[in-house]
Amino acid sequence: MIQQGIGTRCVQAGYTPSNGEPRQIPIIQSTTFKYDTSEDMGKLFDLEAPGYFYTRLQNPTNDHVAAKIAALEGGTAAMLTSSGQAANFFALFNICECGSHIVASASIYGGTFNLIAVTMAKMGIEVTFVSPTASDEELDAAFKDNTRAVFGETIANPALTVLDIEKFANAAHRHGVPLIVDNTFPTPVNCRPIEWGADIVTHSTTKYMDGHGAGVGGAIVDSGKFDWMAHADKFPGLTQPDESYHGIVYAEKFGIEGAFITKCTSQLMRDFGCIQSPQNAFILNLGLESLHVRMPRHVENGLAVAKFLQGHDKVVKVNYPGLESDPYYELSKKYMPNGGCGVVSFEIDGGRAAAESFMKKLKLAAIETHVADARTCCLNPATSTHRQMSDEQLKEAGIPAGLVRMSCGLEDKEDLIADIAQALC
Repeated sequence: MIQQGIGTRCVQAGYTPSNGEPRQIPIIQSTTFKYDTSEDMGKLFDLEAPGYFYTRLQNPTNDHVAAKIAALEGGTAAMLTSSGQAANFFALFNICECGSHIVASASIYGGTFNLIAVTMAKMGIEVTFVSPTASDEELDAAFKDNTRAVFGETIANPALTVLDIEKFANAAHRHGVPLIVDNTFPTPVNCRPIEWGADIVTHSTTKYMDGHGAGVGGAIVDSGKFDWMAHADKFPGLTQPDESYHGIVYAEKFGIEGAFITKCTSQLMRDFGCIQSPQNAFILNLGLESLHVRMPRHVENGLAVAKFLQGHDKVVKVNYPGLESDPYYELSKKYMPNGGCGVVSFEIDGGRAAAESFMKKLKLAAIETHVADARTCCLNPATSTHRQMSDEQLKEAGIPAGLVRMSCGLEDKEDLIADIAQALC
């Protein structure tokens, strides 16, 4: 079958009802599933048969929605998690263990930075952060014998740097490890990292995919292209017997197209239980059905606001890769020719105090710990999402203390600009 367009996949992928079945994905709000015999259930526990036995691991509603996201990204398998943070943790921890090392872009969301630099460090997993503009030589120098993954964000939150996906993918593959890319901001409507060499893609579905601030969630998509057995010594969890599942070797039993997600589900979801609720998955699917319609409007509003801010005498700097003056403009055009997202970050003259004063005056844009919503919202990252980072770390990540992150919603752009103009007075 010819690959369907992204809009058709947003609406149709993941679930095809049979005769007389519900047209909309049904909410299977059940913790458990009934079987006639212990033998039938035992096959599920042995991973010998498909099916469901406990929603902590898998649920039909979630699987339909995950299948849609896999189709959107061009992957072979996917799973939903309770949040984007859980998705990033699972994606990394699925192939890392005590003694492992990660190479990560320094320009990433503050919560993810903390996850990797602090929490996973307590688990014996170390990290080397590199600039998103690192040269091939600088990237190669960051790898160690125990490196197991490379991580970055397509468009970083909130610095809005653009990851050179091909360069980072080539570096990862030179060293026999996968590239994991958080694609939350552009969504697969505007960028599909797998097409540029990424091996695993993650999302905070809470953002544009949901689009309405209604349900927290995350997703992991496997490209099905990374050959785990070719690097068997680096990934024993996938290439050696799992005694907690009767000695199954995931890479052998499920192949490169299914090994990663199967292990992540049957092992990590089993043990950590960070499942997305079926109700949230249903809400997420409603958002996905209009994602291809909403993203162009977000981009249109983001670019209009960025251009206005760029010409304002009280604005020191504007970060928006859709601006021709932005240092990431060429990369943005390469990876996201239709635009990236509706998020703009900018520094107001006067630093943190000026940023606080500006946000208090806004009428349409609300101060929220959120982004990528139908409604415009903003915050000062240094005092909120990135407050755990030192001034030096903030500077390295491209986040000055006076930076404002504004997520342009679906309102009329003229109204957004008028609101910003009066708040800057």
